[in-house]
Amino acid sequence: MYPDIQGMAPESRFKITRVGVKNVVKPIQVKRGEHEITLVTKIDIFVDLPPTKKGSDMSRNIEVISEIVDKSVSEPCTGIENLATRIVKEVKKRHEYATYAEVNLSADYFLNRENPGGRKTIERYTLIGKATVSGDKVRKMVGVEVIGMTACPCAMETVRAILKERYNGKILDEIPVPTHNQRNVVTLMIEITENEEIEANDLIDIVENSFSSPTYEILKRREEGLLVLNAHENPKFVEDVVRDILRKIVEKYKDLPDDTIIVVKSESEESIHKHNAFAERITTMGELRE
Repeated sequence: MYPDIQGMAPESRFKITRVGVKNVVKPIQVKRGEHEITLVTKIDIFVDLPPTKKGSDMSRNIEVISEIVDKSVSEPCTGIENLATRIVKEVKKRHEYATYAEVNLSADYFLNRENPGGRKTIERYTLIGKATVSGDKVRKMVGVEVIGMTACPCAMETVRAILKERYNGKILDEIPVPTHNQRNVVTLMIEITENEEIEANDLIDIVENSFSSPTYEILKRREEGLLVLNAHENPKFVEDVVRDILRKIVEKYKDLPDDTIIVVKSESEESIHKHNAFAERITTMGELRE
């Protein structure tokens, strides 16, 4: 017999909130209706650790991944959030001392898009799946990370005022004028019950339609010009992006229960400052409806 060091009592008897493994990379198969894709997925697994136990049994996490995730290659799952739910329930079972378990999955994801000039492109997004077990309660979250751009409305109006002083042009009231831009990164997460489903593609659409403009990998000269003009016709603060996403969620998901948790984070990488701008709302559907 080999000694069970993890099971020994620690010198300092404090509970650990989360302990586990991060960045386990595996391919998974996802099938929705007739569409099936392979996603290269990063997996994080955590449990809590009581003050009486020196270490967690981390190899059990890898065993669960091997058994459940590897099986998904031959038996596709219906979404990474659903796969996370299967994993977290098994992880909680294997760590009999744990009162909490958490599984996070993320994967690059590609969609066909059309840029402002009509050119077909394939754009990259990030899918996020999360599942937790606390006691006997299982919750899952489906989410996305999307990159777009914003044009600052404050600087735009300041520039407009300066141009009026210089050129005394009334036409300036009717056309967009220069402003500084930001690359904006949004994370949108919705927590739902184990049996509820939300399409990640719909979340991506909601986010992209809340920027000043989406961004694209391929843009030729006219396409660049059209994108910049479109963005400047739709200037937004980082706060505007969050609020527009929240409004669209309320409009689209009328049937979600009031206790559904919504997380929206928007971070703008500033072009004229060395810092970033950030806005976030963590709320429930019930609060938003009020």
